[in-house]
Amino acid sequence: MPHNSIIRVEGLSKRFGQTTVLDNISFSVEEGEVFGVVGHSGAGKSTLLRCFNALEDYQAGSVRVMGQEVAELDREGIKRLRKDMGMVFQTFNLMSSKNVFENVSFPLEIWGMPKASRKERVMELLHLVGLADKFSVRVQSLSGGQKQRVGIARALALSPRILLCDEATSALDPKTTIAILDLLESIRKRLSLTIVIVTHQMEVVKRVCNRMLLLDKGITQGIGKTDELFLSPTKDMKNLIEDEFTLIPTGTNIRLWFPGHIAQDAVITNMARSLDINFSIVGGKIERYLADVLGFLIINVADENLERVLNYLQENSLYWEVMDDES
Repeated sequence: MPHNSIIRVEGLSKRFGQTTVLDNISFSVEEGEVFGVVGHSGAGKSTLLRCFNALEDYQAGSVRVMGQEVAELDREGIKRLRKDMGMVFQTFNLMSSKNVFENVSFPLEIWGMPKASRKERVMELLHLVGLADKFSVRVQSLSGGQKQRVGIARALALSPRILLCDEATSALDPKTTIAILDLLESIRKRLSLTIVIVTHQMEVVKRVCNRMLLLDKGITQGIGKTDELFLSPTKDMKNLIEDEFTLIPTGTNIRLWFPGHIAQDAVITNMARSLDINFSIVGGKIERYLADVLGFLIINVADENLERVLNYLQENSLYWEVMDDES
């Protein structure tokens, strides 16, 4: 694995009693990237994240964070490790009896920062997340998005190198989710952070993750660049995507995947004209992946035209797959 990996996992296995929740996991996270860990509930995502900061132990393999083997750290080493790894939670984990300022200030108090320096640091962070005007407000009166901004500011209080986000947008509506993801990306660039995002939401990894790991029942089902995994999805990836399209029972349904360089080309129109045949369009979606635009379209082809269509797709180097009701 690359030498500049800020997190390196090799052969990691974790059990709770007789139950294996992580089974021989290996991957790396590069410094400065946004890395996604994706899977359904119970896939082992959060357990994996908690192995990074020693909230969970592990029975086999290696977890090296910032050059240190987590299992070999003593109590003081774990304390320093956690200082360099901020964590953002699904349920915000804020102290409801305290106001916004006091919540963000709490880690600084624990580490003994002088009061004047604390105030300056907290206000700097609240400006960063867009909540400077809310510093004296009790957190229970905030919206979900505002609470998560407080959670992000608190996670950044000790100037970590890595930010761990455990389902950080799962409790938020779609519009607020996008705002929080855009904030995280802005903060990553500004502070040169590495971000690891655990999520079951496909829109999250598509919008911000450079690379991703797909977990299912503790087993790696895919790892690589986000757009490439969506353009050539495994069966497990398709189960996560969960297309809500009713396929036409006659003829052949074909899914065409459009990478960024052809996503806005008139592929279907050109093919119809070139072959002088018509298609039925079953459904599709064009979405943003990081800074790019990608998507797919499902078409239905009459049986007598199938061979010509498949030859055309092959000759023009398009991404495609023949679908059935199990796809």
